[in-house]
Amino acid sequence: MKTKEEEKLLRAMGERIRSLRKDAGFSSQDKFAYDSGIPRAQYARYETGINITLLSLNKILKFHKVSLEEFFSKGFSKRS
Repeated sequence: MKTKEEEKLLRAMGERIRSLRKDAGFSSQDKFAYDSGIPRAQYARYETGINITLLSLNKILKFHKVSLEEFFSKGFSKRS
């Protein structure tokens, strides 16, 4: 079972992934999934905050030409 903090992190990741897709001009999850070579249903789960592997996140970020550092620089609070 996920903690509230883990759920919050996964939701933030999903929102950030959705934001990258929309900023790239993809209004449709389906179109982005097709163009990036990610199964449509799996990609939809990523945007809703389902647990994502680092390799899957990396594939999405490579498509957008965004580094992990850039990805986590927006939409995530700093931990102390």
